[in-house]
Formats: sequence, C-alpha cells, structure tokens
Amino acid sequence: MAVRAEGGEAAVHGGEPEHMDGTRITILLGAGALAGLMNSIAGGGTIVTFPALILAGLPSIVANATSTVALLPGTLSSLAGYRKNIPSVSRWLRLFAPVSLVGGLVGGILLVQTPSSLFDQFVPFLILFATILFMAHSSFSHLFSSRQVQKGSMPSRRWVIGAMVFQLGVAIYGGYFGAGIGILMLASLGMLGFENVHEMNTVKAVLGFMINVVAAVYFITSGLIGWAEAGIMAAGTILGGYSGAYFAQKVEQVTVRRLITAVGLGISALMFYKQA
Repeated sequence: MAVRAEGGEAAVHGGEPEHMDGTRITILLGAGALAGLMNSIAGGGTIVTFPALILAGLPSIVANATSTVALLPGTLSSLAGYRKNIPSVSRWLRLFAPVSLVGGLVGGILLVQTPSSLFDQFVPFLILFATILFMAHSSFSHLFSSRQVQKGSMPSRRWVIGAMVFQLGVAIYGGYFGAGIGILMLASLGMLGFENVHEMNTVKAVLGFMINVVAAVYFITSGLIGWAEAGIMAAGTILGGYSGAYFAQKVEQVTVRRLITAVGLGISALMFYKQA
C-alpha cells in the first residue's frame, strides 16, 4: 500500500499490500474488539483503534480514516442492543439527524484538507482532549441534571436550538477525529434534561453512527482507507460492539471509565514523548 500527501490531502493508491503477519492481525483484531466494547459501554474506541493502526504502519491521517470505517460495523451492531428504545426517542433522532450528518461531512472534509505533517502534531492533543472528556463526564452530568424532560413534553425552543448548535460542533469534531463524541453527545442531551441513561445511549449510538458513516463515505471516495487493516479490525468491533451494548445495561461503568482514562493518558503521553 502506498500513500501520498499533496496539497493538504492524503490518499491511498495502488500498490502491493504490506504483509499482514500474525502479530499485526492480533493487534488489530484485539483493538477492534476492545474498541467495540468501549464504544457501547463508555465511548472512546478511537483512543484504541487509532494508535493500533499507526502501530500497524499506517500514516496518521490514513489511520484516522481507516479507524472510522473499521468502527462502523461495531457501531451498527451496538445499535441492535438498543433497538427497543428507538421508538421512544424517535422525535429526537429526527431533530438531531440533519445537523449530525452535515457536521460529520464537514469534519471529514477538514481532515482530508489537513496536511499530514500538521495532523501529526495534532495527534497527542486530540487523544489527550478525548481522554479529558471521559474524566469530565461526571461534571457534564451534574451540570445539566437539574433539567428533566417529562415523557411526552418538549423543552423550550431556546434549549432545543442550543442543543442543536452544540450537536453540530460535536458532529464536526466527530467527523474529524471522533474520540469522545459519545461524552459530548451525552452533554448535549443533558441540555435537554434527559435522565434515562438507556434512552440517552440509544440517541448517542444512532447519531454517532450517522456522524461516522457520512465521514466514512467521504474518506472512502477520497481513497484514504487501508482496507486490509480495516477489515481485520472491523471483525473485532462486531463482537465487542454487540456484547458491550448488552453489558452496558447490566454492569457498573465506573471501573471501565477509569481504565479508559488510564489508557488514554498513557497513549497521549507516549505520543507526546515520540514528538519530543
């Protein structure tokens, strides 16, 4: 696989694929399974898949785009675990779907237009930012917990517009990098007063899929995907995504969040060290 970067764009073009040895397959498959599990329980799968793809030899922008594609099957399978909640949140999905799709596309375009050398400098900060989002999750929850959406009621128009603008920003960031968008979307839903965690996770899962799928389509048409790596990693996300959606509704998440925070801080520290 050969990669070129010109005029702020990176692309994957013709050439013989690199040899996929057992160690690389194990890393990609394991990272995919862990990411699928993480995304269903607490989000942040990109924190694992992105560095794993770089470790497998992909350039950073190609690794980011490939990660987005690889996570789609796991995201879709996690939706199956929340499908029973979709009717109860359908009006919110209709409201947020357009801004999520537009924002995801804008973020994808921004990624492709970013010079590879500049994106390499962003990487440690992006991972650190995503990790900080996990650490701030409780603060987001407490900030908006005073409002509650009563069944069958709608919050004020001001709150809805504010949440839509916030969601647009989340979607742009999601299309560009993506790690931590689940936490940001929970904050957006908190602005509307949601307190049913299963309904919030359902909205988060559906909108997250929309953001990622529109960005993924753009990355594919731009020729940015390492397909061998994406295929192996996607196989792992399917199992991890579905099992995560099941366990997310049955187990305590505090320990999981602490582990994800530790992983994120460790990876970001390693990335900063490599740039030093």
